[in-house]
Amino acid sequence: MKTISKRANKGLLTALMGGLLLIATTGTASAQVTGETDFIFNSFLFLITGMFVMFMAAGFCMLEVGMVRSRNAATICLKNVTLYSIAGIMFYLVGYKLMYGGANAFFGGFGIWGADDALAKANDFTKLQDDGVNYASGSDWFFQMVFCATAASIVSGTVAERIKLWPFLIFTAVLTGIIYPIQGSWVWGGGWLSEMGFSDFAGSTLVHSAGGWAALIGALVLGARTGKYGPNGQVVGVMPGSSLPLASLGVFILWLGWFGFNGGSQLALGSAANAIDISQIFINTNLAAAGGVVAAVIATQLIYKKVDLTMALNGAIGGLVSITAEPLAPTGGVAMLIGAVGGVLIVFAVPLLDKLKIDDVVGAIPAHLVCGIWGTLIVPLTNKDASYLNQLIGVVAIGAFVSIVSFVLWQVLKMTMGIRASTEDEMQGLDKSELGLEAYPEFAAS
Repeated sequence: MKTISKRANKGLLTALMGGLLLIATTGTASAQVTGETDFIFNSFLFLITGMFVMFMAAGFCMLEVGMVRSRNAATICLKNVTLYSIAGIMFYLVGYKLMYGGANAFFGGFGIWGADDALAKANDFTKLQDDGVNYASGSDWFFQMVFCATAASIVSGTVAERIKLWPFLIFTAVLTGIIYPIQGSWVWGGGWLSEMGFSDFAGSTLVHSAGGWAALIGALVLGARTGKYGPNGQVVGVMPGSSLPLASLGVFILWLGWFGFNGGSQLALGSAANAIDISQIFINTNLAAAGGVVAAVIATQLIYKKVDLTMALNGAIGGLVSITAEPLAPTGGVAMLIGAVGGVLIVFAVPLLDKLKIDDVVGAIPAHLVCGIWGTLIVPLTNKDASYLNQLIGVVAIGAFVSIVSFVLWQVLKMTMGIRASTEDEMQGLDKSELGLEAYPEFAAS
């Protein structure tokens, strides 16, 4: 009887230990599966939304082609496909490390980017989660790169129709490889503005205002198109774009891409909470753009007694830029109002630039710079972790840095190789003078 009892107790003990081991193993496996699932969904978010942001390059291209005269359309296409390519190369060679190398509070390190997925390959997803980098490193690089390219696209439209091709491409290389990554490291790379508390969720300042400052300085150094302004600053030369339908298509593409721009900036899709947040970001992004359009339509009707399509198009972009600094915290109604203010700012900023004889072909300065500043400064209205003073400091610091470095670079290019096409080439059109071809050869140049 005792022997049977011992065997029974031994069997019970064995069963108990086996059960505990099974529970422990199951828990570990569950954590492993959860970590790997997060890794997959987070990487998927970066890749898919990055593809949407990449498609914004097509949106910028179509918008610019539609807003310039037909004699310059092919040049615009070449500039946009080339600047995107240059941005990718420069961000690979130096930009990513400079932005995210974390060497100090003002810029990262130097070196070529390389993938580091050793922990994921070793199935150590728990360590990845603890480190806060539970995604494929290549997916992160791709997502950050397309943001960099967006900043360069902003400059292209402002200086169109009179800048030489190669000086512009050289400026693009420095902007995407050095200027953009350094100021980006101050916030997204954990630099001094981040430590101070400056908040820019998806880049109203880091991407759009940065590109806007570079564009503004370029326009000032370059000067206006021949025949645009009279001696007193009045607009004397009406220069309508080649295709407003193309420009409208470009804006719709940008609108679509912005869901990736803002939604992807959530940086995670491994939980229901993240999915809910991204849904709200999509809604706010859409409502802000809609608010910008409607506000611009109403404002132009009241001021000019006619609705201006180009203002409405830029109103959409202005609304999108305005909400980019904080697309999650606002309610839908507040997001719509933030975008509406952006649309109204567009209507007043465009004629102001003309009075100052600053020639911005596509209206990028009002849409990206002015609305980028507005969107960044209004963040504390809905994000209580941000402060108006810190937001102002960030806007001024990044504006000063980008403007000063851009001015020096534009001036160096101007004094060495020249940045402006000759009057003869400008009047003939850069398609013929720079490329030796025409975008619309079956039609007379216009």
